[in-house]
Amino acid sequence: MGAGVAARIRAQDPTARIVLLDAGPPIGSRPFQHLHDSVEADVREEYLVRASPGIQALYTGPELGPSLGGTTVGAKPGMYDLTAFGVDAAQMSGAAQGWNAGGMGAHWTAATPTPWGAELFDDLSNDLTIARELLKVHPDPFGRNGIGDRLSAVLVEHFADVSAPGRNVQPMPMAVAPATPGVDGPLARTGPNVIFPRLLEPSGRDVEILTETLALRLEHDGKSARGVRVRRHGEEFVVEGRTVVVAADVLRTPQLLFASGIRPEALGTHLNEHAFLTGQVLTDLPRLGLDLADVPHPRDGEWVIGSYWLPHSGSAQPFHGQIMDRLYVDEQGEHLAHSTGMSWYVPTEVRAQNRVEFSETETDASGMPRPRLVFDYSETDLAMIEAARSSQQRAAERLGEFDPERDSALLAPGSSLHYTGTARSGVEDDGTNVCDPDGRVRGFGNLFLAGGAVVPTAIVGNSTLVAMVTAVRAARAVGRTLSQ
Repeated sequence: MGAGVAARIRAQDPTARIVLLDAGPPIGSRPFQHLHDSVEADVREEYLVRASPGIQALYTGPELGPSLGGTTVGAKPGMYDLTAFGVDAAQMSGAAQGWNAGGMGAHWTAATPTPWGAELFDDLSNDLTIARELLKVHPDPFGRNGIGDRLSAVLVEHFADVSAPGRNVQPMPMAVAPATPGVDGPLARTGPNVIFPRLLEPSGRDVEILTETLALRLEHDGKSARGVRVRRHGEEFVVEGRTVVVAADVLRTPQLLFASGIRPEALGTHLNEHAFLTGQVLTDLPRLGLDLADVPHPRDGEWVIGSYWLPHSGSAQPFHGQIMDRLYVDEQGEHLAHSTGMSWYVPTEVRAQNRVEFSETETDASGMPRPRLVFDYSETDLAMIEAARSSQQRAAERLGEFDPERDSALLAPGSSLHYTGTARSGVEDDGTNVCDPDGRVRGFGNLFLAGGAVVPTAIVGNSTLVAMVTAVRAARAVGRTLSQ
């Protein structure tokens, strides 16, 4: 999101001087690179192993469930369970966050389904177009193949009566460089340095890039921000600026505001995440008129053959389906089996009582106010999860034998990493939001927010595309401020 803001500001005003602050250290030698495309083979292979189950919570590393030993000083970059930071995350035990330059932008799956229906908080159409351009979204990056066509056809028929026009099973849009016909090899993911290529170059007068630089608090007078107090390699100093944009994820954005004494009533409230019902079916290929020998191998460097999407369609079909098919082979490369991942994302109610709270006296491993996550499912949410189990089972049984007790699991809250809210936007200053639709913090003229924290609605699927809309809007508003 920070890279998106910077890219749009640079496009609007090539003379603007930009300082980018990132608390985490870089991973590898190429700054702000998506790990899928790391030039270091060991980094890339570790990412592929962790990402291959298709469950975001398993991306945590450098080791599963590592501890920071009470401090982030000298910590190896990667993703960590929130408990490693000393966060009280018992009620969202699957939650994790990045501690590396580029944050989740170096780890994310690159899935970018289009928000629709109740996910929209106003007319996003123009800004969605810009957000797609920033993320380099492609509608069908893996391309067509016979087994994908057959799988899709079976599921399209199954969901025909409950899908809104144009919202039946289809290829998953992804922020991925599309396949080149006749050329094998991995498909490059969009990371921060693709969104803002200037990140690949050393700091200069136009753009200064400070990694391993923790924002401690915003320097302000209650109406205007003059900069950010930071700590870098043990030294504290203030980075001044005419405008300040905070794009620090759903947990650390409100944390920085809290540490800065900016504490509107809605700060930290309305934390939202869809429930995550993972599943997999061993595909009965003869039932589908297919032969195992004809299943293509995935592209070199990819772990799935194709990636597909069941869009939600409102009350008739409220679930987001993430569908990926895989081939299993033995050591000689002989085909063993084909499976279809059937993950169902389940919408949950946006409720003020689901929130992140911050301690006045205790600190986390970074030295910032210690967070505590308060989250549970409402009765409506629990009923929706049970309906999702039935929907997932019926769809999976069209493809093969499926035992919900064996082949499906409801993951712990936090596992999707698709969080929204906590510093949400709103049209009216009514106490339920922190900023206006441009991301401008209430009561301030030059302090803006961007990212998932700003999104006020329940996102059923992957949240990056709609979160990038908030970066587009914040950058536009910053441009207007700078021109005054």
